[in-house]
Amino acid sequence: MTIKRFGTGSKGAGGQPLPFARAVQANGWLYVSGQVAMENGEIVRGGIVAETRKTIENVIAILKEAGYGLEDVVRVGVWLDDPRDFWSFNGVYAEYFKDHPPARACVQSSMMVDCKVEIDCVAFRADKM
Repeated sequence: MTIKRFGTGSKGAGGQPLPFARAVQANGWLYVSGQVAMENGEIVRGGIVAETRKTIENVIAILKEAGYGLEDVVRVGVWLDDPRDFWSFNGVYAEYFKDHPPARACVQSSMMVDCKVEIDCVAFRADKM
């Protein structure tokens, strides 16, 4: 089995090196690390809608870099800081996954950075085995 890592050596808030890959590919599976609404080392502000859009766009960018798309996503994990944001989050999420909804878990959790949402996912493509 070949393992390929994407985005090692990335930097987080304050330019601190992140000790993990943004994604890892193995036997057609792509495991995308948790993403937040980060741009240039800072969290994008504007509430749950803006953060959700930026977070999903960050996931899409990683998928694209690895040669995958949203249609290849089979499972998504979502962490929300505030459960009152669920319906607003869900509306934005549905815009992206309307034609190919993956399995999903969504929980409330305290965040490690000052953000409202974090998303990870698993994708699969048989031609990448």
